[in-house]
Amino acid sequence: MNSSVGHSIRHESAHLHVSGEARYIDDLPEPKDTLYAAVGMSTQAHAELRRVDLDRVRQAPGVVAVITAADIPGVNHMGGLFADESVFAVERVEYIGQSLFAVAAVSVEAARRAVLLADIDYAVLAHNLDIRQAVAAGHQVMPPKQLQRGDAETALQHAPHTLQGQFQLGGQEHFYLEGQIAFAQPKENGDLLVYSSTQHPHHVQEMLAGVLGLTQKDIVVECRRMGGAFGGKESQPGFFACVAALLATKTGRAVKYRVDRDDDMLLTGKRHCFDIVYAVGFEESGLISGIKLDYASRCGISADLSGPVNDRSMFHADNAYFLENVAIISHRCKTNSQSNTAFRGFGGPQGMMAIEYVLDEIARYLQLDPLVVRQRNFYRTDGSRDVTQYGMKVADNIIHEIVAELAETADYTARRQAIQAFNAANPYLKKGIALTPVKFGISFTATHLNQAGALLHVYSDGTVQLNHGGTEMGQGLYTKVAQVVAETLQIALADIRCTATSTEKVPNASATAASSGADLNGMAARDAAQTIKQRLIRFAAEQYAVAAEHIVFANGRVHIGDVANLSFAELAHQAWFQRVSLSATGFYRTPKIHYDPHTLSGRPFYYFAYGAAVSEVLVDTLTGEYTLQRVDILHDVGNSLNPALDIGQIEGGFVQGTGWLTTEQLYWNAAGRLLTHAPSTYKIPLAEDVPAMFKVSLVNKKPNPEDTIYRSKAVGEPPLMLAMSVFYALKYAVESVAAHRYSSRLNAPATPEEVLLAIERLQNQPEDFPA
Repeated sequence: MNSSVGHSIRHESAHLHVSGEARYIDDLPEPKDTLYAAVGMSTQAHAELRRVDLDRVRQAPGVVAVITAADIPGVNHMGGLFADESVFAVERVEYIGQSLFAVAAVSVEAARRAVLLADIDYAVLAHNLDIRQAVAAGHQVMPPKQLQRGDAETALQHAPHTLQGQFQLGGQEHFYLEGQIAFAQPKENGDLLVYSSTQHPHHVQEMLAGVLGLTQKDIVVECRRMGGAFGGKESQPGFFACVAALLATKTGRAVKYRVDRDDDMLLTGKRHCFDIVYAVGFEESGLISGIKLDYASRCGISADLSGPVNDRSMFHADNAYFLENVAIISHRCKTNSQSNTAFRGFGGPQGMMAIEYVLDEIARYLQLDPLVVRQRNFYRTDGSRDVTQYGMKVADNIIHEIVAELAETADYTARRQAIQAFNAANPYLKKGIALTPVKFGISFTATHLNQAGALLHVYSDGTVQLNHGGTEMGQGLYTKVAQVVAETLQIALADIRCTATSTEKVPNASATAASSGADLNGMAARDAAQTIKQRLIRFAAEQYAVAAEHIVFANGRVHIGDVANLSFAELAHQAWFQRVSLSATGFYRTPKIHYDPHTLSGRPFYYFAYGAAVSEVLVDTLTGEYTLQRVDILHDVGNSLNPALDIGQIEGGFVQGTGWLTTEQLYWNAAGRLLTHAPSTYKIPLAEDVPAMFKVSLVNKKPNPEDTIYRSKAVGEPPLMLAMSVFYALKYAVESVAAHRYSSRLNAPATPEEVLLAIERLQNQPEDFPA
């Protein structure tokens, strides 16, 4: 049998990427009268708009059109449950960078110069960026939520040991290589075609319909590929599409809106910053008896996706650990900053970091190996201690064996002992090591989003055109889904062409997010392929008078009993000639999942993906500078659809997670202006930041116990959280300067400055730190 699934087949656009021939939206041919957009942005963090005079903007060279909220034919908001964020501000601005108006001009430079000429009079109001101040003032984008099991308060009162503390987790800029862009082209009879760099074309279509006062049938949104997204192109592209579409509708000409990096970072939301307060009670062994967690997140001026992001942080507050008595409160804080949004992991990383921080503190307090404490708190596989705080049974638990195998293959125990000896002998250089696990739930927590569609055409020459609702952002989704179709029809991968994701081919598609792209779209595509395959089998059975069970597809051929042996192309041509439909749609909805958003209980996830990482660091205690010297990863992807793509996702996710926790610092000044808004001021990981020894292995022969596409598991988001091991290796190295007697209270990102400050606190004022 021909087998495409399970092999390391190269990315379907790899040769185009390498040669520079891959077309992104900015590479598409432009009609000769194309206009270019720019947006006028607020220079105040919070203010009333007393006057907005755009006369000089309209008179600027090259300007063809200027629009404000008054020019919007539909509704001036960007959708969402609360309709709480406008396309253009009207009476008040709430963050520096908020959009006020837009311009279309004959060149990008003319548009960008023109928006700077606006004469705006602000009545400045007090603003706030502090998360805890927002909690105290009751400033929330949506009400707080609580999740409880057992009696955490009583457990804390009776615990032999207790600890409490607070730490901060910074946000993160998506820093996709291709920035936000939309290209709107008016068609006949009021129709509109919009090319959008988006993970969610249907959402963009919905938003455009509302803003333009049209219906969804009037609008086509298309995306062939994105140059990265990471969640930043799930809800955020709608704004850019609206600006381009509004200007295109007003002028009757094609309009492209491509922002430069600075404007992109000022306009768009990021990963949610968290302020976390904890109190934990535990046994002498390190076993947690009760825990209270207070999560407060910076959401920005509107809800956007903050509701499900913060819900998921509560769902992942356990990571891989059973919490018998737990109380979690989640504050969704309104601040005068960009509306934060989806980011790889979608709240899961913040939730996991909290419990890992607590366990690390317990281990330090008890002077135990943190790995031992982690293992003692793992979910069990013996039928006890195996239900999450939201009521879902952890039935597929393999974290014990993953961690045990990784500890052995990475030589964790011996290396930790060697590091202790090194630190004792070196006053200025300190090493750290940590092994951290990951258990990550796979599915959209919003149950209705767990659906996908596909459209498959088999042509009379036996070649296939494949379309589905998933978007390609570099992760290899198109490749994997094509492999599924090739496997199902037993044809060569070269005979399949994936076409651009489009709302006119697959309607109502969910976002390519939640690590579910291959799970959902792979199953939908297989459904379509099986439909056509069954039609071909019925046709061949009738044509050649052979029982259907004797018809076998294999290696590009169709064996019709002992009567005929045709190529797939020959059978397809015969079927076409006999008027058999060779086009089919496919559909899939994830089974078994259910979730009550009011009680935060149920089965929000179809299954869990697992992994673990060991990281080793070297810290210069005189400067706070450090290097990541070695990383060992063992990750669970079930039966891999494509090991090369999966390993690439694991490597990339880990490096991106390392950036979040170490170098990528978002900084707003006292006026509320984001100062880290360009590559010159915001440090993403570079090639030199990748460790010289970087070992990534896939868990061997562990198919997904649930009925997923060829028993594979998702791989997009879970690897990012493997980077927690880097942070806790740094924390270990820092605390070695005080013999691990005191907590460093290290915050993330653990930049060299943060590391140095933590070292100096431990060296100079240890009495201020709890033992």
